[in-house]
Amino acid sequence: MAFVVGVGLKKRFVSKERIGLFKTRLKVVEALAGVDVEIEKGRLWSLVGPNGAGKTTLVKIFSTLLLPDEGSAFIGGLDVVREAHRVKKIIGLMLYPDKGFFGRLSGVENLIYYGMLYGLSKREARRRALELLELVGLWEVRNRPYEEYSAGMRARLGLAKALISNPEFLLLDEPTVGIDPVGARKIRDVIRGLKRDGRAILFTSHNLYEVEELSDEVAIIINGRIVARGAPEELKRKLGFKPMAYVRAVCRDGERAFSSYGGGNVLAELVKKAAEEGCSVIEAYVKEPPLEEVVVKTIGAYEGRPLPRG
Repeated sequence: MAFVVGVGLKKRFVSKERIGLFKTRLKVVEALAGVDVEIEKGRLWSLVGPNGAGKTTLVKIFSTLLLPDEGSAFIGGLDVVREAHRVKKIIGLMLYPDKGFFGRLSGVENLIYYGMLYGLSKREARRRALELLELVGLWEVRNRPYEEYSAGMRARLGLAKALISNPEFLLLDEPTVGIDPVGARKIRDVIRGLKRDGRAILFTSHNLYEVEELSDEVAIIINGRIVARGAPEELKRKLGFKPMAYVRAVCRDGERAFSSYGGGNVLAELVKKAAEEGCSVIEAYVKEPPLEEVVVKTIGAYEGRPLPRG
């Protein structure tokens, strides 16, 4: 059994919809429509899709902030509904935007506060806070008030807060949104280290470059249903996206380009073909289709038509 498991998770919300100047009616929104999840320790599972697809709803169910209407969710064998108090001790949550900090307290003071909420002594909470501030690259500003932190600093402090209890399962909801490239790279480096340490990670992001770079498995969710999943390269093949081999060469009649769908074997054939035609190869490479193209086309393919059931 995987460390994190979700089976048939469903969640509905009821909202009011205006149908006239003075009339409204109740509207049922199906945020999750039967989602299954499996995440092993030491692996990162990314959930991608358009706004309102159900990503944050799933994160909140696994973090015990929302109850599912149907289905079951387990972390380390613990039921997130019936054993929520035990689940909270083994998870770390980073939601965007993270509003759980006190502006006039310094970074280290904020983390000490949360460490003590998790039952650490003040001394142990301080030790843990300083350790995490160094990990996320905030050591130099550890004593600066939170209200003076930039967006990137705040995001890194949010990650440190999620790690304060040394959790086995991390839920990271858009951890790099709106921050500078240097800060985003630092967060990605920390996340890689957390995977190596054996943490299970649920990750959401609209930055598909970092999703492709970090993920062991990617799930595309649309209107509460997962329509495709797999490792990034597997997902591309499954959805019909292929790498393209390119060769650029100088021939008797000038520069020429050779290309064909395929990987290393196809590239070797193109190089051989160029040589047989008396050309000197000056560049040869295989270009993989970016995950962004796969996700965008998949989402577009489902617009305006019913989603698959189950």
